[in-house]
Amino acid sequence: VQLIESGGGLVQPGGSLRLSCSVSGFRASSYDMAWIRQPPGKGLEWVSTIDSGRGSIYYHDVVKGRFTISRDDAKNTLSLQMNNLKAEDTAVYYCVTDSSDCYQGSRCSWDMFMYRGKGTQVTVSS
Repeated sequence: VQLIESGGGLVQPGGSLRLSCSVSGFRASSYDMAWIRQPPGKGLEWVSTIDSGRGSIYYHDVVKGRFTISRDDAKNTLSLQMNNLKAEDTAVYYCVTDSSDCYQGSRCSWDMFMYRGKGTQVTVSS
């Protein structure tokens, strides 16, 4: 099993980035998948989830309207389109199999996720 994130980088406030997560070893469509992030010096924060099957989507309030999660079943990839980025979006972003224990306002920990990637750094700065 591998989850490999890409697409991070340095962007100015108001800019955009598109993160991708290439999944191998299982079908991403068979699992609820999520993006989480870890800002510098802080804990893990849930960002967004896309459910298996019908693909219901959920967002943290602070990214709602700016971020869009999607899944490409043919390519077995997960994406996160991030627009109007803010300095507070600076973090390492991780692709994970979703956990019902990690949601807005909860304290997330690595042992909650069956599979996770190594992350990609997003830095929003002028």
